[in-house]
Parts: sequence; C-alpha cells; structure tokens
Amino acid sequence: MNDPGPPVRVDALLGDLVGVVAEDVLGPGQCPPRWAWHLTDAGTGAVLASADADRVQRTASLGKILLLVEVARLLENGSLDGSQQLVPRTEDLVADSGLWRHLATASLEVRDCAALVGAFSDNLATNVLLHRVGGARAVAATAVDCGVEAVALHGPVLDERGPLDPPTLSTATAAGLATLVARLHRGEVVSRAVSEQVVAWLSLNADLSMVAGAFGLDPLCHDEPDRGVRLWNKTGTIAGVRGDAGVVTGPGGCFAYAVLAEWDDTGSPAARETALTGMARIGAVLRHLVEGA
Repeated sequence: MNDPGPPVRVDALLGDLVGVVAEDVLGPGQCPPRWAWHLTDAGTGAVLASADADRVQRTASLGKILLLVEVARLLENGSLDGSQQLVPRTEDLVADSGLWRHLATASLEVRDCAALVGAFSDNLATNVLLHRVGGARAVAATAVDCGVEAVALHGPVLDERGPLDPPTLSTATAAGLATLVARLHRGEVVSRAVSEQVVAWLSLNADLSMVAGAFGLDPLCHDEPDRGVRLWNKTGTIAGVRGDAGVVTGPGGCFAYAVLAEWDDTGSPAARETALTGMARIGAVLRHLVEGA
C-alpha cells in the first residue's frame, strides 16, 4: 500500500460541526458524546481525517463484520455448505435487531443467515452462525491470520450479560474499522472472492440512520449505484453507543470511514440526538467529498 502521507485537514471542519451540534442540542452543563472518527482514501489508505481513532471502545454490532468474513472464508474453502439448514438452539434466542425471530420458519440456510446479518444485523442469525463456525475464538483466529487489528467480536448476542460473559458484544477503534472496510473494498481480506462476498452482504444493510443517511439513498435497495454514488456499510447500536463504518464511492473518489459516538446513557436524553445529528453532519462532509463538489 502507498505511504498514506500527511492528513488533509478535514479534521477541523468535522470537529467544528460536531461542536456546533453539541451547543445546539445539549443544554448547559450536559456532556456531549465522546467521538472517534477515521476517514481515508479507500484505494491508497491516505488519511483525510482522524480523531481519537486509536481509542478502543464499545462498537455494538460492528464486530459482526468479522463473523461474515469467517462465514465467507469457510464457504470459499468448502468447509461450510451455504445451503445447510441451521436451526436455532434455545441459547441462541435473543431479542432486539433482526427479522428471523419474527418469522415462522424454524430453519434457514447458511447464506440466508449471512444475508440477514448484513441486511438487518439479525441477532438470532448472528448467534446461529457464530455457533456453526466455531464461536468467537474461531472468528478471532481468522481475523489474526488476515492481519485485522483493533476489531474484535467477543461472543454471541445476549439479552443479559452475567459476570462470566464478555462485558460487551464487540470492541474496536475507528482506525481499525476504517482499515478493515478499506481492505474489504480492495479485496485484501482472506481473498478477493471472500472480500467481495462480505461486501455483497453488507451492501444490503437497511440502516442508513447515521453517517450513511447523508447520501439520500433508498435504505431498502442501494446495492447498485444511485446518482453515481455507491455505498455499503455496517452500523452498531446499543444504549449509549452509535457506530457506522463503510465505503462510499462517487465522482469525487472512494472513501472508507468509521465514526463512533459513545455517551453515558443514564445522563441527558439529548445525547442520542446529539450523536445522530453529529453523524449526519459528518456524512454531509463526506458527501461533499464523494460528489467532488
């Protein structure tokens, strides 16, 4: 990869925008979210903006990208049959995000489970796939073999976490996530075929509520370019956390991004609005770059 070179000073603009959002939304004495972001040229790795990008923090469902990498790897080498029907165990059942728990079907094919994870961050499909591929240790081993750094999936999705459970589903740095999605874009994770499969699943993501919302794409169908812009991404949402990482391509270039916001969810109820508004403002800056305006 080429020498990334010195950062282009997009940082100050993003920082100013986020600061203005905090002043507009939060009242006096209320703490704004803690921000981290990393924006690069997806082809060369040149850093365009970075803030607290090496801080490890909770990233909710963003670690599921690593699970999709492992599934795609096993499909490619023949260790996993994409048409195999998977049936949830009792311990796989979990609430919150996803569609499978609302469906009547008692089993789904491996490839269908992966598509649900990519499209709706499906928690039940995540747990079933994670068990099938050998658990978080197998996922972590593949990440190490691929040279993935500072991104981790710690275990299955749980409704409640006990003292023996990992304290959170996944952790990462903004730099680690931006680097991972850029490498997927370049076909460098395991192989080009594996990388392209993961990108195909993530291009189904229906959550454009954060940074990606700035591009005005159809959240239910944007796996093809729209007005010259193509986007794929993965988001993460838990109490006190919002994260968005992906790659967006347009006339102005191809950019890999990761934006993370974390706050004390027991504090101001306006902190979430501050985080989402700040992410939308960051997305607007990214759109300006992508469109080459």
